[in-house]
Amino acid sequence: MPDEKPARLSARNVTVAYGGVVANDDVSLTVGSGEIVGLIGPNGAGKTTFVDAVTGFTEYSGEITLGDTRLDGRAPHLRRRAGLSRTWQSGELFGNLTVAQNVVAALRPGGPATLWRDLFGRRKTGTDELVASTLHAVGLGDLGETTARDLTLGQQKLVGVARALVGNCRLLLLDEPAAGLDSQESLDFAERIRAVARGGPGVLLIDHDMSLILGVCDRIYVMEFGKVIFSGTPEEARKDPAVIAAYLGTPMETTHG
Repeated sequence: MPDEKPARLSARNVTVAYGGVVANDDVSLTVGSGEIVGLIGPNGAGKTTFVDAVTGFTEYSGEITLGDTRLDGRAPHLRRRAGLSRTWQSGELFGNLTVAQNVVAALRPGGPATLWRDLFGRRKTGTDELVASTLHAVGLGDLGETTARDLTLGQQKLVGVARALVGNCRLLLLDEPAAGLDSQESLDFAERIRAVARGGPGVLLIDHDMSLILGVCDRIYVMEFGKVIFSGTPEEARKDPAVIAAYLGTPMETTHG
């Protein structure tokens, strides 16, 4: 196991129940600053439910902290303000707006009047610089004025990451960001996520692209029936009998560098 980095996100004994159905059962995990941690498992294992709990979109028992800040009981927008940000499985862009305008729309939650002013009015230089630096971080620095509908699918996915990353992002949760990408786009996406993590934020990555997960993650957690059944390095995950039986099917090698 690699040396643990200072924990940015810590979830302890998180349990989510819908009536008699337990979707998350005593789940604990950590994500360190600058670390990429994978969360994998079969469909219905409880991965997205866990992200919903962490980001405040569903009720849970247990304890979630970001740095020294307890997040329990806080609304989703207050968790975002504390530095916790996520992407969504169906994160559609505003197709008629430019890439930069799409990112600005995520930066300012001040209501329709503020949004209209920021998108079409005179923005502050600081906002422009922040958007430009965020787009550069995800490899889209030269596409700020491109209309979102003209992007490739891989580029659209990276705009979604930029919208989550812009501003005070200390922990980035990516829920199936590589869905629909071909092999080359997935390789490119992996490189961008590595670059984002090198900039400081921790990353929790959920995806079914196992080459991506095994190639880019520092550590991996595996869930089955709402429980964590494994935590360890990608190399350990490839060979673990419980992981192979529950999810991988056969031992895997990575194609990501």
